[in-house]
Amino acid sequence: MSHRGSRVLRLDALARVEGEAALHLAVRDGTVTEAQLRIYEPPRFFEAFLVGRGHGEPPDITSRICGICPVAYQTTACQAIERACGVTVDVPLTELRRLLYYGEWIESQSLHIHLLHAPDFLGHPSAVELAREHPAAVERGLRIKQAGNTIMEQLGGRAIHPINVRVGGFYHVPTPAELVPLAERLRRAHDDALETVRWVAGFDFPDVAYDGPLLAMRDPGRYAIDSGTPAVMAAVAGSDGATPVRTLPVEEFERHVVEHQVPHSTALVSQLDGDHYLTGCLARYAISGRWLHPSALDAARAAGLGDPATGAVCRNPFRSIIVRAVEVAHAVAEALRIIDAYEPPSRSYVAVPPRPATGCAATEAPRGLLYHRYAMDADGTLTLARIVPPTAQNQAAIEDDLRRQVQSRLDGPGEPPGDEELTALCERAVRNHDPCISCSAHFLDLTVEHG
Repeated sequence: MSHRGSRVLRLDALARVEGEAALHLAVRDGTVTEAQLRIYEPPRFFEAFLVGRGHGEPPDITSRICGICPVAYQTTACQAIERACGVTVDVPLTELRRLLYYGEWIESQSLHIHLLHAPDFLGHPSAVELAREHPAAVERGLRIKQAGNTIMEQLGGRAIHPINVRVGGFYHVPTPAELVPLAERLRRAHDDALETVRWVAGFDFPDVAYDGPLLAMRDPGRYAIDSGTPAVMAAVAGSDGATPVRTLPVEEFERHVVEHQVPHSTALVSQLDGDHYLTGCLARYAISGRWLHPSALDAARAAGLGDPATGAVCRNPFRSIIVRAVEVAHAVAEALRIIDAYEPPSRSYVAVPPRPATGCAATEAPRGLLYHRYAMDADGTLTLARIVPPTAQNQAAIEDDLRRQVQSRLDGPGEPPGDEELTALCERAVRNHDPCISCSAHFLDLTVEHG
């Protein structure tokens, strides 16, 4: 059938996107007129669950939002509650929190690189087929992921939905001796992570670019993960050739990032000052890349990402697999630094007495900036909870990316794309952004209308 006809494509078992979604594309006279990422999972009501609960409960409740990035939810919830109560957590405890967060980054990013994303570049339908042809690469990825899981188990009590995190710190902190085996595992993981950067840098990448604003945390001197201030890199460079970056105080986040409902999605869609934008690894690398660990920075340069210290920015979503690999190398190196300098804190947590107040915080989940805001009354009962996850923020940017990539293919040379090619292109475009739609099911229905 001609690409100018009408047709419907369905995929019932896409196993490399986390959650349930459908995609609808409308093409009229060779022009893509509509691209919708339809997230249709039932609302989960976590914000409503939190209202009426005690101010110490959000870390445990919000960790259940995601089995892949529970630490992001726990850390952001803790920071927001502590800020509301006017409590500052001791530096040694924040270092342990960061170590736990690195564990999550290592296991989550490695999972996506090796089991979800890499098969797209090597022509395999799944990680199983990839493992048959590239067993050493997959085994290396699993070793790295296991190192991240071990950090989660050591500090969080278990690899999924950690139980050792509380507002103010931890229920239990490790002894130095307990971290020795972890350090040994991480030293091997560092070599594996650097080898992974070299491996993915050898893939073939289409020449495309995301042209909207980028949003990530910024903490000068540090590749921000659990600290800093939200910052926006503009879509275009200024007259001096540098791309301007402006910060948004986290207290003003909701004035700039506005969520709204759309008929085709049960997830709220975010806009930044009225426009779509991208958060996640490309945004982090653009805004904080110069502060990567030296070994990760060298790996990024050697992989062709340019030198972020001189303002190099990667806007190609396909090359996000390289950036994620660099982030894993950074996370492993920083985790080792924390362990090597570790001295047990004098206390495992700081008391956080309640008071009537509102507090908000933002951190960098593997998939992008995560924002929480809570209000409580005098006895700590929560009266409001607001959570803005990264995938909802990226939904409009993903739709824009799909629209541009499909249009580029339609305008390109050669025969018009068939159903199979167009479907594969859309799947790859979605996976570039590693959406965490949910953890309950895995399929994408693709509908394409031509006319």
